[in-house]
Amino acid sequence: MDFELTPEQRALTQTVKDFVDQRVDPRMSEIERQNRIPEDIFAEASALGLFGISIPEKYGGTGLSRLDRALVHQMLGRSGFGFAGALASHTGIGSDALVSIGTEEQKQRYLPRMATGALRAAFALTESEAGSDVGGIKTVARKRGDRYYLNGVKRFISGGSRAGLITIVARTNIDKQLKEFSVFLVEPSFPGFRVGEVYETMGSRGHPIAELVLEDCEVPEENRLGPEGEGWLAAMKTLNEGRPLVAARCLGACERLIEISTDYARSRKQFGKSLGEFQAIQFMLADMAARTEAARWLTYHSAVLADSGRLTPETISIAKLFASEALAFVADAALQIQGGTGYIADNPVGRFYRDARVTRIYEGTSEIQRIIIGRAVLRR
Repeated sequence: MDFELTPEQRALTQTVKDFVDQRVDPRMSEIERQNRIPEDIFAEASALGLFGISIPEKYGGTGLSRLDRALVHQMLGRSGFGFAGALASHTGIGSDALVSIGTEEQKQRYLPRMATGALRAAFALTESEAGSDVGGIKTVARKRGDRYYLNGVKRFISGGSRAGLITIVARTNIDKQLKEFSVFLVEPSFPGFRVGEVYETMGSRGHPIAELVLEDCEVPEENRLGPEGEGWLAAMKTLNEGRPLVAARCLGACERLIEISTDYARSRKQFGKSLGEFQAIQFMLADMAARTEAARWLTYHSAVLADSGRLTPETISIAKLFASEALAFVADAALQIQGGTGYIADNPVGRFYRDARVTRIYEGTSEIQRIIIGRAVLRR
């Protein structure tokens, strides 16, 4: 399979790379300290169309292919995962379900504003006893008249405290089968909705995760997404389709860490010669490069299969698992190459090291990916 990029794809990646390297990365120290992304950066991202990459042109977006979206996320991964995560929550799991199964009225109401970033989106599934075990969801939606009333608490919701539209998964019949869930489009202005605790995190600064509290949260029936009781498939499809984008961000981070490491290895002197002349450092760089190249092919492969309608859950999981584990290795090796310098707080290598850790947790832990892959292998 040939993954040679077209001239248009090369231009796309170069545009996003320049924006990330020249406009976002120089302000990462500010973003880390304030745990907030400046609005002028969001405005520039909007002007580039980055909020609309998953939204069809009909509704004001650019409607990029899965491969093109992966290329964008790859470039976003070159800087702090807070900024990358803010766009990912919106253009991935925050919008995919609405684009996929929303009614025309729902799409007309929300997608044009989402395409510009005027309305930012999030996805709320996780609870205290429901993360990897999605079946453990306890949030309940009970219908009375033409309204649903949601009760429950969602935890660790990326961008949940700042989103203007949140896709929430809830049970609609606690007496029937375990996986009978529904999906709702919830606005923070709805009665009974409030933001609870906003968590401080070790990485992904600038895009905080939050607790969302639903206390008889009143949701109009027209804001149910898809048929009642069929939200399980929508939730799983949304998570699956977001995983190649996680892999792409990991790939971009690996590439940037290799750039930083090779520059450092050339310039840093020890025992009268550059670090890069030592075989031990060359071996580290070789292993970093090999894992990164493998992650690239797995990521692009899953994106191409998604565009052709041939993507399987195990293919997605292989890409997400390998790329996130590769980033863990590359970030650790990059810090080791820099030694004490890499351990200084403002060093970007340390930031990547902290940011990398969550990629083996969110949108399906490494253990869940292995379960999916292992079961698929046994079925063969």
